[in-house]
Amino acid sequence: MLRLSRRRQLASQLTLVVVGLFVIIPIWALALLALDGSIQGLPRDFALLPAEPTLERLVDAWERPDRTLDFMGLLRNSLFVSGLAAGISLVFGASMAYAFARMRFPGSRFGLAAILTCAFLPLIALATPLFVLFFALENTFPALREAGFRGSTVALAILYAAFAMPLCVWLMRAAFRAVPAELEEAAFVEGADRRAAFRRVTLPIAAPSIMIAALVAFLLAYTEFALAWLFASSEENLTLAMILASAQTGFYQTDWGATAAHALLMTVPVVIIVAVLQRALLRGSLIGSAAD
Repeated sequence: MLRLSRRRQLASQLTLVVVGLFVIIPIWALALLALDGSIQGLPRDFALLPAEPTLERLVDAWERPDRTLDFMGLLRNSLFVSGLAAGISLVFGASMAYAFARMRFPGSRFGLAAILTCAFLPLIALATPLFVLFFALENTFPALREAGFRGSTVALAILYAAFAMPLCVWLMRAAFRAVPAELEEAAFVEGADRRAAFRRVTLPIAAPSIMIAALVAFLLAYTEFALAWLFASSEENLTLAMILASAQTGFYQTDWGATAAHALLMTVPVVIIVAVLQRALLRGSLIGSAAD
């Protein structure tokens, strides 16, 4: 067992305290801004406790976050877009990640480099080409235009999945490489083909790490708003991130207390998801880190 000297132990504990404060203080400031009725406009100083505690802003954010949809309607759109984007990224990215992890073929190194490059591209950089592409698709298939495909939540999910897939491929590739190849070889001896070995052996073992990739894709779609404002054509398709961004940039009204209340409510579903999956996420991070 590794023993740390008292000086190193103290330094480690101080580092953890600093990191913890770095994470907790912004969240506490957000909660204070939402729960303190005495703060009007932009706050000028920081307080540990609200001077005039109130839940009015949270109630308003729950009941009237937007002119058309209530909070549950916006949450429904956000969860649908984020969940569908994560599902598409995993379904189409898993086979690609498995190929890069287990097979050797010409151009594999170049393909990995290209995927990694795509993972660092900003979403807004390809906004115009994607808009033109979707516009061309609607012209080619009139049924899509009649259904309002370009401004739908399904189109948003496809867009977010396209951007999340490169990072998901890298994460799942590490997860698949962490699974011993001997286990698949044993399945081959038992008569399983490549597909059966992947489905019955590799996929269940790598499932915790795949959950991390799914969470990354989910969070990317859940918090993105720039592309959504470009493509969404109906207020019925708005998401929580879009309403939060509009309050900050002044499309409707800049109210920092209301914005903080909206942001606080928006974090609740993510906290619940992480709390439910925390053991699997921790196990997946350990498996993924063992790959390389």
